[in-house]
Amino acid sequence: MVTARIDERFRARLLAREPLLGTFIKTPASQVVEVAGAAGLDFVVIDQEHAPFDRVTVDALILAGRAADIAVLVRVPGDSARDILPPLDCGAQGVLVPHVDSGARAEAVVAEARYRGGRRGFTNSSRAGGYGRASFQEHIAAGDAGTAVLAMVEDVAALALLPDIMAVPGLDAVFIGRGDLSCALGCDGTGAAPVVKATEQIAAAARTAGKALCAHVDRADSPDVAWLRGLGVSAFIVASDQGLMRRAAQQAVAAFKGG
Repeated sequence: MVTARIDERFRARLLAREPLLGTFIKTPASQVVEVAGAAGLDFVVIDQEHAPFDRVTVDALILAGRAADIAVLVRVPGDSARDILPPLDCGAQGVLVPHVDSGARAEAVVAEARYRGGRRGFTNSSRAGGYGRASFQEHIAAGDAGTAVLAMVEDVAALALLPDIMAVPGLDAVFIGRGDLSCALGCDGTGAAPVVKATEQIAAAARTAGKALCAHVDRADSPDVAWLRGLGVSAFIVASDQGLMRRAAQQAVAAFKGG
C-alpha cells in the first residue's frame, strides 16, 4: 500500500485548524521549494495563476516538495478539469482555486477534485497513484482523503452568496482574497474600511459553516496576523519566494552600506 507521508497530513492539519505557514512560489525552479522545506515552512503554493509555470515545471516542483517533505498546493489558473486535474495527478496536496463566487462554482470545483461524489478523472498511473502501485480502491481513498480544496473568495458578487459557498460539502477551506477585493471595491489597499468589512463578513460565514480559513500577509510579523487569527484564520501565506528574497536582499544592502 502507498504510504501517505505528507499527502494526508496537510489536509488533516488544515481541517484541525493547526497554525500553518506557507508562501507563494513565483519562481519556476525546484530549489526554491527545497529551501522552503529546509526553512521549516509547512507548505508552499505554486502560483500558476500569476507566474510562468507550465505542467512540466509544476510536476518538478511537486517532486521537490516530496524530497523536502513540505506540502505543495497549486493556485490553479481556473476551475475546469484541465486546471485542477493535472496538479493532483502530479501529486499536489491540494488546489487553491481563484474567483469562486457562487455555490454552484464551489460545487463544480469540489467535483473536479474528488473521486467519490465528484468527477475527477481516474488514473493511478501518475505520481499520485505511485505509478500504478496503488490499487484502484487505495488510490481513490487516498486521493479523496489527502486532497485539500481551497476556494478563493475575492469577488464582490461572492459576498452576497457566502452561505451558499460555505455550505458546499468537500470544500475544506476558504482563502480571503483581500487583494482582489481591494481592487473590486475601489480601495487603495487591504486596510480600507470596505475591505476590512468584507474580510470580517467572509470570516464570520466560514466560522458559521465550520470551514477553515486562509489568508495572505506581506510579513509574518504584520499586525494583520493577530487580527486575522482573531477572525479564525489558521493558515497564512506570507509574501512569496521572490518577496522574501527581495526583502532579505534589501536588508543585506542596508547592512552593508550602513557598515
